[in-house]
Amino acid sequence: MSSVSILSRRAFVLGAAGALAGCATAGTEPKNVPVPRRVSYPIAPASDAELEARYAAVQDGGHLIPAIPFREMDPKHFRQRVKDPTGEPAGTVVVDAPNRFLYLVEPGGTAMRYGVGLGREGFAWGGEGIIHWRQPWPRWKPPADMIARQPSLERYSVENGGMEPGIRNPLGARALYIFQDGKDTLYRLHGTPEWKSIGKAVTSGCVRLLNQDVIDLYKRVPYHARIVVYQKPTLSV
Repeated sequence: MSSVSILSRRAFVLGAAGALAGCATAGTEPKNVPVPRRVSYPIAPASDAELEARYAAVQDGGHLIPAIPFREMDPKHFRQRVKDPTGEPAGTVVVDAPNRFLYLVEPGGTAMRYGVGLGREGFAWGGEGIIHWRQPWPRWKPPADMIARQPSLERYSVENGGMEPGIRNPLGARALYIFQDGKDTLYRLHGTPEWKSIGKAVTSGCVRLLNQDVIDLYKRVPYHARIVVYQKPTLSV
């Protein structure tokens, strides 16, 4: 098999593998996540077969994640490799709030781009931080001010242990917790089953990705990755 074929197959496999205080508490941070490796295969739109595999139903952690009807989505929100518009070092996560994109910068001038959804008031926090914790299938523990507005959420309070992990949990399949200056910002990157919310600002909540995409991001993000959040139009896409 030629080197081009091997790289093309590797690209397919990699692709197929996968904001507010109402987010869960931190979990255990895995320390064996590698820095992204140099990307040497070309950037090309995914075929229907690749998208079918990328957004198929998947069993993960004892939970069944439904397939995403990707043909009903705007293709710009699909997970895809693009030329890096950020200029940041490899391994950096960049949230472009105005354009509803998240980038993980790769060596060699490319980035993996994910469509995201935001809370109605936007992802209010901006600047630089560190992804200090990550958690697969996290528990959701709404804060006291959210419970005050919605008393029915009391059963999911910190004191009551939060909402059990699962497909109906607002944090989805993975959560990544943003810290700044050693303190929890209470902002998260997390999964969602609500695929129609990607690319939009609806309800309250953190930056959310399709569950299939947040699993992929979780696998790629280096340990204690730097994250940069732009609130104003800054990047050309």
